[in-house]
Amino acid sequence: MSNIYRFLSNVWRDLLEENKQNKAFIPFVLLLITLPISMAINNTLLGVFFISALFYIGKNKLSFSLVYFVPILLFAWMSITYFWSIDVKRTLSAIPKEIALLLVPVAFMIIPAFTREQKDKILKYYSYAMLLYVVFFIIRAFIRYVLTNETSVFFYHGPDNDTDTGLVPRLLNAIHVSVYISIGFFYFFIKDDKTKLDYTAALLLSVFVVLLSSKNIIVVFIILILIQIFFYSKIANKLRLRNLAILLILLGFVFSFGKIKERFVIEFTSNTSKSLSSNMSVSVSEGVNNISIYEAWNTDKFTHNDYFPGTAFRVYQIRMFTEFLSEEAIFWKGFGLNASLNKLLEKEQQHNLYPGYGSFNFHNQYIQVFAELGVIGFLLLLLILGLNLKNALKNKDFMHIAFAILMISLFLTESFLWRQRGVVFFTLFYCLFNIKNRQEISTQPII
Repeated sequence: MSNIYRFLSNVWRDLLEENKQNKAFIPFVLLLITLPISMAINNTLLGVFFISALFYIGKNKLSFSLVYFVPILLFAWMSITYFWSIDVKRTLSAIPKEIALLLVPVAFMIIPAFTREQKDKILKYYSYAMLLYVVFFIIRAFIRYVLTNETSVFFYHGPDNDTDTGLVPRLLNAIHVSVYISIGFFYFFIKDDKTKLDYTAALLLSVFVVLLSSKNIIVVFIILILIQIFFYSKIANKLRLRNLAILLILLGFVFSFGKIKERFVIEFTSNTSKSLSSNMSVSVSEGVNNISIYEAWNTDKFTHNDYFPGTAFRVYQIRMFTEFLSEEAIFWKGFGLNASLNKLLEKEQQHNLYPGYGSFNFHNQYIQVFAELGVIGFLLLLLILGLNLKNALKNKDFMHIAFAILMISLFLTESFLWRQRGVVFFTLFYCLFNIKNRQEISTQPII
């Protein structure tokens, strides 16, 4: 007990010392590590962080940068769509949820830039916080398993009608949590002089990412590990083909593992010969037809017995977007922020989908932005991601590269910025990683 007290005391003294140099340090750390908690707490801390930045007005030279200016422009464009939105009420309620795109960049323009050492400490505290969340959810899952004898408590999140039966609550979204945890994992994974705690933390976080069963994130997660080992680690030049073979075997093990394998297989399963693999047959339940990617793109009328696996449904959503482009005048301005729901519900009826499918958003950030904000919003999003990736590669900072690649891939399957936690997470790390601090940029070679 005394060791824990001493550890927490040292952490608190360190936080106070850093906060003396930058009054926004503690508010920023608290804002990051409370992301998985109540949004009321997170909203309060976002306000505290912004207020802490205001103390530097007139005391610190403002940092005008395109990196900060583009998210502000995106938020402004989101707000302007109110004037032509086809669903004014939904647009008006969505604008405050995107406020981080305005407040966080403005705060970073005002406050003194975090030093490289401060950025490293922020990542350290964030990663240890993610480790604590992982320990909590794993213990919680074991307790639930003892009580229910259901193995589902160790995977993903609960179904729509049950928010609390999976590994994490549905309100947190397992895919989003996978991203939060991945950033924490790479902090421990890339450390040069690892302790036993670092190895244990990296192992625990990586297992948790796999258990969350997000196909997209697992694939990108493994690719990023390979990139780090083969291009950024100290032993990169010493690796041989044998090491690659071992990693590929491990990759095969991951994809063959029970629940995870099921989630991958069902994406390419159909009861028709038009599926990607016609000899595969996995049914959600008796009498249910698993829709293939081909059918999702080509079938005009579905039945209420048709089930869309994740990938097939996202293909269907892309198809709906192309239909909207040809039928509606949305190219330049879009439907309006968060205003596409009624149009998707109309498509649900037009194509005779099972009731409920039309209530899902596009599950693709690029399409979501184009459909609701038009080509201007789409280009602003691409500019943000492009600047982020360019700076990551230029600075040769693997943590930044991992974040950039995770976001680009995540946006293909999730409307991440349309979730309040998502937009706060993205904007905080985007601004943190893109701080202008040239004299402290790592010089580690990329190859």
